[in-house]
Amino acid sequence: MTDTHVPSRVFPRARQDAETASAGVHTPQTESPSFRLAFQDMDFLLREDLRPIRFQLELLKPELILKEANIASTFVMYGSARIPEPSKAQGMLDFARNAEGGSEQAIRIAESLVAKSKYYDVARELAFKVSECPLDEEGKRHFVVCSGGGPSIMEAANRGAYDAGQESIGLNIVLPHEQAPNPYVTPSLSMQFHYFALRKMHFLLHARALAAFPGGFGTFDELFELLTLIQTGKIKPIPVLLFGREFWNRVVNFEALVEEGVISPQDLGLFTFVETADEAWNVVQEFYREPSEAVKG
Repeated sequence: MTDTHVPSRVFPRARQDAETASAGVHTPQTESPSFRLAFQDMDFLLREDLRPIRFQLELLKPELILKEANIASTFVMYGSARIPEPSKAQGMLDFARNAEGGSEQAIRIAESLVAKSKYYDVARELAFKVSECPLDEEGKRHFVVCSGGGPSIMEAANRGAYDAGQESIGLNIVLPHEQAPNPYVTPSLSMQFHYFALRKMHFLLHARALAAFPGGFGTFDELFELLTLIQTGKIKPIPVLLFGREFWNRVVNFEALVEEGVISPQDLGLFTFVETADEAWNVVQEFYREPSEAVKG
C-alpha cells in the first residue's frame, strides 16, 4: 500500500462544521435557539446547569496554553494591588500632604505605602533573576514568572521578566470594577478567569516557588491556602518566601498561633522571611540543590 493514502480523520473538524452552520440557510427552524450547535450557543453555555462544564473549560484552557508554551514550572508572586512603584508612592504622599483638608490618616497611609514601595523594586529584581533560569535538557522552561496580572506588585513581577526579555504569565479575574492586565504581561500568556477557585488552582498547579509581598485580603487568601495545602500534605513543600518580616509579624501573630495550640511549632518552617531578591533566590536554589549541581540562576 505504498502508493495509497489513508486519511488521518474522516469526520469534519468542529471549526469546519461551525463555519458551515453559520453559512446555512435562514428559515424559522434554523433561526430557533434550539438549532444552534451546542458549543456555539452562548445562552446554553451560560445556563446554571452548565456550571460543571464551565469549570472544566476554565481548568483546561490555561493548562493547554501553558503546555503549548513549553512551560514546565512557574515562580508565583503575590502582593498588594495598592503598593505602587516608589515615584508614584511619593507622589501620593505629596498629594496627601498638600491636599486641602487632608486628614492625618490619609497622610499616615500614604507614608506607609511609601515605606512599602521598595518591594515594587524588589519584586521586579527577583522576577528578572528567576526569568534567567535556563531551559532544562528537554527544552522546558522553569520558574516562569506568574502574577495576578494586575497593577503594583503584580506589575513589578511581570515587568522584571519583561526587563529580562522573557515571557511571563498574568492570571486576571473578572471583577465588578474594570481591571485590565498590566502592560508587561506577555499577551499570549494573559488569561482571565470567572471562578476564583480555578484561578487559585492554576496559580499552584505549576508553582515550584512562591513569593508573597505585603498585601491585603487577596494575598492572605492565596497565601494561607497554599500553607494549608502544604501543612496537610495535599501538595509537596515548595519554597514559600514572605517579604517583609516586620509587615507579616505585625499583621499576623504566627507565634501566638503556636502558643494557642492551633498550629504546630514546625508549621513555622513552612515559610521563610526574606528582604531582598538575592536572599530569596538563594533560598530557592538551596531548596532545589542536588548533591551534584545546584539550580542555576
